[in-house]
Amino acid sequence: MNLQQNSGLQKVTVTGGEKSSAQLKKSKLKRYISRKEIKSRVRKLAAKIDKDYKGKIPIFIGVLNGSFIFISDLVREVKLETEIDFLKLSSYGDSKISSGDVKLLKDLNCTIEGRDIIIVEDIIDSGLSIKYIRDLVLSHNPASLQFAALLFKKGISSLDFGIKYVGFKIPNKFVVGYGLDYAQKYRNLKEIFILRN
Repeated sequence: MNLQQNSGLQKVTVTGGEKSSAQLKKSKLKRYISRKEIKSRVRKLAAKIDKDYKGKIPIFIGVLNGSFIFISDLVREVKLETEIDFLKLSSYGDSKISSGDVKLLKDLNCTIEGRDIIIVEDIIDSGLSIKYIRDLVLSHNPASLQFAALLFKKGISSLDFGIKYVGFKIPNKFVVGYGLDYAQKYRNLKEIFILRN
C-alpha cells in the first residue's frame, strides 16, 4: 500500500490538553493509517511470527511508552505460548527530534540468556534507540534476536542489521496515535495521524 497516495486521507482537528493549551487547540491532525489497516497488518505480522517461532516460546520485549498498544494487539493475535517484558528508554523528551542521547529508564525483569527475543517498537526513525537495545540485549547472549516495528521511516536510519517484522514503511513525517505521542499527548488515538505544525 502506498500511504502517500491514499485518497482516503481526512483532516481532523483535536482540541484540549496542554502543549501549551492554546497551541494544542490549533494543532491539526491528518489521518494517515486507519484502524482497519492497522488491525489487518498486525494480524499478518502475528501469523508470520507464529510460523517462524513454531515450537518455541519467544519473549516479546516492548519498548515503552510508545509500543504498549502495538505489543498488546500483536501478542493477542499470536497463537504461540509467549512471555512479555518491557524496556523504557528516553531520547526524545518532549521534542519532535531525537536528542541523540539514549538513556535506559527501565531495565528488563526477565532472564534472556539462551532465549528467543522479539523487540517490539512503535517506530524506527533515526535508529539510535534500536541500536542501543540491540547491543544491550546481545550482551546477555540470547538464542536469537529479532525486531518488530509498527512503523519504519524510509531513508532515515543507517542500521547495519535488518528489521524482520515491519508494519508500515512511511516517509519522514511526524506521526501520532496508536501509542505514538507528542509531548505525551495523542497516544490514545485509535488510528495514526500526521501531526502538522
